[in-house]
Amino acid sequence: MSDAAVTLAPPSKQRRVLKIVSWVVGLVLLLVVLHLLGVDVWGWLTQLWDTVSEISLLYIVLGCIFQCAQTMLTALGWYGILRYAYPGGVTYMPVLAAYAAGVALNNFLPANIGTFVTLVMYVAIVRGSTFPGILAGYVVQKIFYMIIGTLIYVYLFTQVTGSFDFQFGDERDAIVDHLVLSLGILAGGLFLIVLLLRIFWRWVKEMWARAKKGAAILGDLRAYVKLVLLPQVGGYAAKVLVIIVFLAAYSIPVTFGSVMSVLGSNQLANILSFTPGGVGVNQAFNTFALDSYTDSTTATAYSIGQQLITTAFNVGFAVVLVCLVFGWSGGSKLVRDSYTDAKVKASEMKSSRGKTLEGAEETSEPDATA
Repeated sequence: MSDAAVTLAPPSKQRRVLKIVSWVVGLVLLLVVLHLLGVDVWGWLTQLWDTVSEISLLYIVLGCIFQCAQTMLTALGWYGILRYAYPGGVTYMPVLAAYAAGVALNNFLPANIGTFVTLVMYVAIVRGSTFPGILAGYVVQKIFYMIIGTLIYVYLFTQVTGSFDFQFGDERDAIVDHLVLSLGILAGGLFLIVLLLRIFWRWVKEMWARAKKGAAILGDLRAYVKLVLLPQVGGYAAKVLVIIVFLAAYSIPVTFGSVMSVLGSNQLANILSFTPGGVGVNQAFNTFALDSYTDSTTATAYSIGQQLITTAFNVGFAVVLVCLVFGWSGGSKLVRDSYTDAKVKASEMKSSRGKTLEGAEETSEPDATA
């Protein structure tokens, strides 16, 4: 599958013109079919237009520019991992197109299936790669985000009254509730980490033994910093700038605390959400996080506006990249096949974790007595 994917040739100019016409006709037919099936596409487009028209065009353009920078820099970090692990196996543009496709799909698919689509696409386009190797690369790619995410949570827990401000009764009761809630969440988080390490450690060791090649860049600290960490830092900075732009667009105070609150709430929503793109969950968490900075109506408008605009950009950006890099027919086939394989891989990993959990339960009693 990888050789076929790499050698895909773009169609001729005449065929591209015909395909553009067919895309337009096909899109119209798709909208009609979705309408007949009860999907309120027009309502979504109307909501998008109403949300966009509330803010200045300058904010929309800036937000899309920083969203583009975030996608390109994050993909550049991925390219550093893959290029080091599989020299000569892939160039940057296919990596960017596959990553952008996964980002776009995550806006519509539940449980981050789009991420699995990206991983499977990498297996298809990177010569010599294997799924365990790509999965190990994914672990490497997540190191920075795990660290920065943990630091954000630590900050929010130390600034509870300024970030996640619960109001239960008078101020004295609120302080007590904050303390109890914070300690409870912290204790629960530590217990969960210990439990997951105990359950999945054996599985992690087995995967690592098969996937060392994909994480080879960790053996070269200088290469990791240059090829992975620096692009990721730049991408995360662009992500922060997207939040700042849309906070300013809706006249929400742009402070360190408000930005950290949105980052933290988005991370929680991403972890806890099983809805496509986290729709509804993101709005609830963002409204809650920004309670100290603005009213709930403005916070909800901000969350919806940012999500709708960035989603529209992500989808358009991904479609253009996939068509340019792989061609329409080759790109659509690659995405479809990767989506099918991604669901299988996700199911296999879930089943594997279930077996690991059963094994841990069977051995937990002897370990305790030992």
